[in-house]
Amino acid sequence: MSDLTVLRAVDYPRMPWKNGGGSTEEITRDAGEGLDGFGWRLSIADIDESGGFSRFDGYQRIITVLQGAGMQLQVDDVRSRVLLPFDAFAFKGESGVSCTLMDGAIRDFNLIYAPQRFSARLQWLEAGNRFYSSAQTVLIFSADEQLDVGLGNITREQLGCYDCLQLNDNRELLDIEVSGRCCVIELSTR
Repeated sequence: MSDLTVLRAVDYPRMPWKNGGGSTEEITRDAGEGLDGFGWRLSIADIDESGGFSRFDGYQRIITVLQGAGMQLQVDDVRSRVLLPFDAFAFKGESGVSCTLMDGAIRDFNLIYAPQRFSARLQWLEAGNRFYSSAQTVLIFSADEQLDVGLGNITREQLGCYDCLQLNDNRELLDIEVSGRCCVIELSTR
């Protein structure tokens, strides 16, 4: 089987934002150190007040509100729709981005990846779902208190809230079953 790791939310390291305006819990990344040098990175950020986002030139970003009433982004002088919990939104890392919080602090979930090096697919699933993936890296991020993940008849894993299952170096078509609300991210090198 491919390289399988379960990452627990209690173990995520906290690091400052690139612009110094807050902090992020880094869930996982493919390589590199610090705030540059990675091909893809998954993180959770707490946003306590409206303000600007860090730039990540050469990267694509997909952001989702996890907790709180929501936010609206201003991306290169264009307003986004109001982003409510579990409503993903994509934008370029080099864009000038600021957010306006709808009603107090939020917690968000971020995928940042280099599109010239990786193709990515991100989707939020509700309740029980079965899907198939042949992506090289599959990440399953739990947004439920308890999430059961089955990988064919090979293994079953239990994830708590904000835990993440990471499967690297996949070379086959996987039958994956999840029992509740989660985000599935599929990454492959170009």
